[in-house]
Amino acid sequence: MDRFAAFQQELRSAPPHALVSVAAEHLHAWYGAGRVEVRMIDYGMTSLQRVENEAPGSDAVPVHDSAQGRAFGAQEPYPVRDVDGNVVVHLPLTIRGDRLGTVSIQLPDGAEVRPLLPKLREVCEALGHEIVVAERDTDLFLLARRVTRLTLAAEMQWQLLPGRSCVRPEFEVGAHLEPAYAVFGDTFDWEASDRYLTLSVTNGMGEGMDAALLTSLAAGALRNARRAGLDLAGQATLADQAVYAQHQGSAYVSVLLVRVELATGKVEVVDAGSPQMWRLRGGRTVERIDFDHQLPLGMFEDTVYREEHFTVLPGDRLLLGSDGVYETPGAGGEKYGERALARSLTANRLLPASQVPVAILRELADYRSERPLEDDALVMCVDWHGRPERDG
Repeated sequence: MDRFAAFQQELRSAPPHALVSVAAEHLHAWYGAGRVEVRMIDYGMTSLQRVENEAPGSDAVPVHDSAQGRAFGAQEPYPVRDVDGNVVVHLPLTIRGDRLGTVSIQLPDGAEVRPLLPKLREVCEALGHEIVVAERDTDLFLLARRVTRLTLAAEMQWQLLPGRSCVRPEFEVGAHLEPAYAVFGDTFDWEASDRYLTLSVTNGMGEGMDAALLTSLAAGALRNARRAGLDLAGQATLADQAVYAQHQGSAYVSVLLVRVELATGKVEVVDAGSPQMWRLRGGRTVERIDFDHQLPLGMFEDTVYREEHFTVLPGDRLLLGSDGVYETPGAGGEKYGERALARSLTANRLLPASQVPVAILRELADYRSERPLEDDALVMCVDWHGRPERDG
């Protein structure tokens, strides 16, 4: 067994709270590394919080004005010298496209940094995989994600999410929602099989716990139907029945369901409520894709849903947004979705899909002149690459 395989085995065997110290011990033995620091990105995507057992989040650094934030944003190693003159390499902590945070490694004076970077990235990847697994058994890494306490409704909503970004050869997807620490009824989901990418943007009516419980029911029903092998219309029908059975039409859920066939780019859609979709094609042309509006889930008994179809082309970018985005008025009263959203999509065309939702929600904050959101705001971005051609 080589030393890296032994390192992976020790990580898998270590208790969750000891993962960082195990990585630090190996980095010291291999490269003479000193301090090793792991930081997690907070729920609002504004700061990187240090993972520590005693006082999590006690010395956060900003994403937009720090060396760690530069490594996180560019997704590339960023070596600097600290105040004591030591070389510190900040590296992204990213698993399957989901940007978790950063790892900072202090190297001995005189170390040749560039030849070490491939191995250091391997260490970060191995550590990241174990952190994702460890989150089932410890709150340590989840606590490091928060700047302040989450409301109970927000805690429930974040636990529903699959992650905040995902990358495969055929696509990249990223999503974010605000207010991050007090979100109520908006949520998103995705799942990728060998055949399909399935997406949903969900908006439960109401506020607070009522909205969170309603959305949790709908999200669970949609997952249950998907895992039972139902088609997209069948998924909507089963979730509709679940919500109606619980609330008898007194509460309902708006949802946009999307399923993309990975081999062809053919898209199936069920539009059951308020979330909407825009497409950026060729980096310049933005258009809203309109569908036949069908009834939200749970509004009436025995609603029949139907699928609509279109095709995405390699290079297309899809944006899915809740009404808390496109309905938000600016200082002059014009809604954000009427023209500003199209401008924002074009202006941010060079950003990867994982960064677009946060960028748009920040521009939305400027557009509303920093007035508090009157509703949850959710943005999901999908970049379609198409299935790579196989040689031979």
